[in-house]
Amino acid sequence: MSGERVAIVLTHGRAEEIRDAEAILRRVADELGVTLHDGDDDVSRDGEAEIAISLGGDGTILNALRRFSGSGIPVFAVNFGQVGFLATVERDAGEEGFRRAFTGQFDLMAMPAVAIAAPGLRHAGVNDVSLIRRPDGRIAVLSYVLGGEELGHVRCDGLVVATPAGSTGYNLANGGPVLAWGVQGFVTTFIAPHSLTARPLVVAPEDTLTLINRSARESVDVAVDGRTVGELAPGDSVDCSFVPGAALLAQVPGTSFYQRLREKFGHLV
Repeated sequence: MSGERVAIVLTHGRAEEIRDAEAILRRVADELGVTLHDGDDDVSRDGEAEIAISLGGDGTILNALRRFSGSGIPVFAVNFGQVGFLATVERDAGEEGFRRAFTGQFDLMAMPAVAIAAPGLRHAGVNDVSLIRRPDGRIAVLSYVLGGEELGHVRCDGLVVATPAGSTGYNLANGGPVLAWGVQGFVTTFIAPHSLTARPLVVAPEDTLTLINRSARESVDVAVDGRTVGELAPGDSVDCSFVPGAALLAQVPGTSFYQRLREKFGHLV
């Protein structure tokens, strides 16, 4: 129907946990003339949606951001996860949040991504891309190349390439630096390096980062935002590039990255 307002709803699938929030969401949507479509439904009509509502944790939010990447559809996220670093509002502010979502009372943050390209592998991660040795395999030997120069050649458990949004995730857990939202570029950090000199590196946004599996016999898994999407055989390489403005995340006006950092991770000292 022409002029119909449509919102897509994506959830983490734990119905009991979000039942009350879904009831409030339906009531507010009915009141404001918004038709809801289930994001898991093949006929969810993404192309007609004006906004996507995420009810879950960071995994659900990342799924929504990937799904609507390049569409101009913003993701408004209510935290029903453990950390919810990407969430727009917490669960106890659900009704207020839904009203904000349907009346446009939010700011937009353009979220970059890391795109990977190799034979049979073309994906983009809003959080990160990782090369990870297999649990039953030998330690991996990985390297990265920038501007034709091989800058690292390290025995390790893996390597993670993170966007600013993803820098507070797997990258941070492995000793990588936090990149504030708005920084143009991405960071690469080795996972459990068997080296005293391996250090994280922040890569300029216009540079292509090439990752190479230097292992003699072992393939490594390739993961995008925590999901395994393929493998990199010995001697094979994958190119990583920075994609600015890949997806849109809704924020409550006045919210800052540093406020999120303090609230989600506590004081740094």
